[in-house]
Amino acid sequence: MKVLPFKIPKPDFEALVFQEDKGCLFFDKLHQHEEIQLSLIVEGEGTLIVGDTINYYSSGDILVIGSKLPHVFKSDVSAEKEAYMISLFFTESSFGSQFFKLEELKELQPFFKRAKHGFKATSHKTLMHDYFKQLESASKLKRFIVLLELLQLLSKSAYTSLSAFIYNKTFTTVEGNRMRDVFEYTMNNYDQPISLEHISGVANMTKTAFCKYFKKRTNKTYMTFLNELRIEHACRLLSSQDLSIAAIAELSGFQNISNFNRQFKAVKLVNPSKFKASKTATIF
Repeated sequence: MKVLPFKIPKPDFEALVFQEDKGCLFFDKLHQHEEIQLSLIVEGEGTLIVGDTINYYSSGDILVIGSKLPHVFKSDVSAEKEAYMISLFFTESSFGSQFFKLEELKELQPFFKRAKHGFKATSHKTLMHDYFKQLESASKLKRFIVLLELLQLLSKSAYTSLSAFIYNKTFTTVEGNRMRDVFEYTMNNYDQPISLEHISGVANMTKTAFCKYFKKRTNKTYMTFLNELRIEHACRLLSSQDLSIAAIAELSGFQNISNFNRQFKAVKLVNPSKFKASKTATIF
């Protein structure tokens, strides 16, 4: 595989790469790769950042991450089960530059269009789970056949996009490492106060330069990104923990309840109380 800045090295000279990730967490550094990634989360949960957007992943999710999309999995280490993900990696030219342009394969084009922003499949999941679970013991030919079956299903499945904004340029090594440092620091410290002055220092830039740099590459300000990360954490607590909203606000990095309520409604379009009530109603 062609190595891009800050990507995970994988075997060379293979058109289709099968990979299993098992452990207490997935690779938790911001990275990108030329290959399109198809993954089944067998076990595990946590935060997934793709491009400019913060998502949550959990067991059973089927995820597609497009070529060169910067992304990072941040596993929830408090989860009791070991993280386990099955993945296939390939490019549009892995099997020849014209392969996916063949008339017989034109019905797969919706998949490639959706993959540019990354997406999560929300239908046909049971059948796709079965295909993914065949991969471990399959021959290389069988894995290729399974890939085509998955692409057909993913081309017609219901889905939700994982990212709204695509930065079309490949990060240089310096850019990739800088963004990785910023993302890693933020994901490890979002529950603490983070000033623009401090995060600019993490990036080794002036505050003005950093603000322009981050906005250009994510289409949002750093403080918007930070608040969205905090809100996603709050949503998980509201859905699963019997805590007061004030306690959840504090655990999510907000210094006062009024700011938390305001930011939460701006992102989720409902206030925390209504969000919590809707999740409780779903459970019961």
